[in-house]
Formats: sequence, structure tokens, C-alpha cells
Amino acid sequence: MSPSIDLSSYVRRIAYASPLAPDLVTLCGLAAAHTAAIPFENLDPLLGVPVALTPESVERKLVQAHRGGYCFEQNLLFAEVLRGIGFEVSGLLARVLWNRPEDAITPHTHMLLRVELDGESWLVDVGFSSQVPTTALRLRPGVEQPTGHEPFRLMMVDGDWRLQSLVAGQWRSLYRFDLRRAWPEDYVQANYYVSTWPQSSFVHDLMVSRTDAERRLSLRNRDFTVRRMGREPERQHLKTAADIRHVLEREFLLRLPEHPRLDAVLDRLPD
Repeated sequence: MSPSIDLSSYVRRIAYASPLAPDLVTLCGLAAAHTAAIPFENLDPLLGVPVALTPESVERKLVQAHRGGYCFEQNLLFAEVLRGIGFEVSGLLARVLWNRPEDAITPHTHMLLRVELDGESWLVDVGFSSQVPTTALRLRPGVEQPTGHEPFRLMMVDGDWRLQSLVAGQWRSLYRFDLRRAWPEDYVQANYYVSTWPQSSFVHDLMVSRTDAERRLSLRNRDFTVRRMGREPERQHLKTAADIRHVLEREFLLRLPEHPRLDAVLDRLPD
């Protein structure tokens, strides 16, 4: 079966120069390169533009148009790339816990991937905003796993898996999930909810992030933050739409959409 994604265009987009093979080196290398090149961003929901979830649409947007996207777009694209290389991939759904109480019950609004490789299961997620894991993680409970950034671990809590990262000396949960396979229809429903529900933060707040080998970059409305391991965060408050545009293009490597309301939407972002 031929891949549904043009792999040569994708590897150029993420500047990945190593050979492609269905092995752990490729899996981890692609995850790091993807998160460094293709930012998490929610400009389309913020502008009221529908978010389509087909391989063709996410390739056109994230690869050809040099845009970013959020979890459904990012992980849908990554799953198609991995399948095209020869990996065995299935999708999962998670309940987000980041910046929420540990016992919070949240809806299934996050997509992640499970990859089977050499008789072992791996968790891969290139779409979790500013705390994205930049490598593949073994699906084993209770094992601290190093990455190029914070250590991560997976725990079993009340029958669910829970992904956690060690931030400022404290283990914090990103999300909880089980291993039931999710299907495209599940993602279409969840995507519609997060991108159109009037109370969804995706339709009110600008959220952009990118993680390279040295830094985690994040933008929440007008607040731009650069985090480096072992150093205090560097923060900047952006005053104008022009300032925000500059950071989106220079720091997040985005080719901004030519939308007539973009500057007006950026100007109205809350302080």
C-alpha cells in the first residue's frame, strides 16, 4: 500500500535527514524533529475556520502551507507518516489533566498514539502543546523515562494510565487514558467539540507552542514564554498584533494564514 502522505515532503518540512525505517531510532528522531518544526497552534478555531481531519487536509495545512495545528491534526499527520514507513499504529483518546486537579473528570478531548514495535508498546504524542513529550515512551508503569527535556513516567491510577512529567521537582499529570482504540469518528466528534463549543478555550484564547532541542516556547494570548532546562523562564508581554505576528513567524516558524480578520482577532486578545 502506498503511503497517504508524501513522505519526502514531510521530512523536508521537519528537516529530518536520517534514513526512514520502522525502528526505534526513526520513531524517536521523527518525534523530536516534528515537535521542533511544526508548532502546536489553534489559529483556525480562533478565527472560526473549520478544522478538517483527513490525511489530505492535515498534510495540506501542516506540511504544504507551513502551518501548525493541535492534537488531532498533529497526531493524525504523524500516524499517517508512521504507517507510511511501516509502523503499526493505533489511536487513543485521553482526558486532559494538565493544570487541573488530579481527580478532575474531563471529556475525551486529546488524541495520542500507540505504536507496536518489536513486541513492545510505545506511547507517542506530538500534539500536547507546551509539555509535549519529544520522544517515544515505553508503555510501562512506574518507570522514569528521560527525554531531551523533562523526565516523563506512566502510572496506573484507578485502572487508567496517567502520563506525568517532572516539572520543578514535582510530578504533574498531563492526561489520563485507557488502551481502547479510538476511530476516526471519535476524533471528528471530539474535534468539533473543542473547535466550536462556545466555552472552549480553543475558540477564545491563542495557544501556540514549539519545543526544540534546547527550549520550550509557548504563547498564551499575549504572554510569550521561553523555558530552558535549569533556568528561570524568560517572559515577554506582546502589546500589538504586529508584535504577535512577529513572534508567530520568527519564533514559532509559522506561515500565517491570509485571513481578513487575523489582525483584528489578534488585537482583541486579552491581556
